[in-house]
Amino acid sequence: MTADEKILNSPTGWVAEHIRRYVDTDGRQGHHRWGVTTLLLTTRGRRSGKLRRTALIYGLDDNRYIVVGSNGGSSHHPSWYLNLLANPEARVQVAAEHVIATARTATGDERERLWRMMTDLWPDYGRYLSKTSRQIPVVILQPNTDTGQPPRR
Repeated sequence: MTADEKILNSPTGWVAEHIRRYVDTDGRQGHHRWGVTTLLLTTRGRRSGKLRRTALIYGLDDNRYIVVGSNGGSSHHPSWYLNLLANPEARVQVAAEHVIATARTATGDERERLWRMMTDLWPDYGRYLSKTSRQIPVVILQPNTDTGQPPRR
């Protein structure tokens, strides 16, 4: 990911507007929304190779960002998650902070713990789960940094 590559924002109107405001204000508008915190996730399209950006609710676990691939309870995974499976390197913006992170899907007991944490933050995840037969992925975004400092909230 290079700074001069064009980034395509989510094609969903309200998400694209959220992203625009977030980017234009360095997260002063959009980082806190709906009573939770949100981040911007940029992935590389698994088929197109283009950079794609979306906004997601996130939680913190130590120095890692946690996001959920709920897709509103759809029967299929969100594109951003499929992109991360193909290429786990992502760009993450939290407020004005930008980091490169490596993504992995949580499994086992770790997944269960993080799922509970995220449903405590956003109870609708439980409702989304009841709408689908797929396991909704919980994704860990580990910043590629040696500072050891936790991310900002």
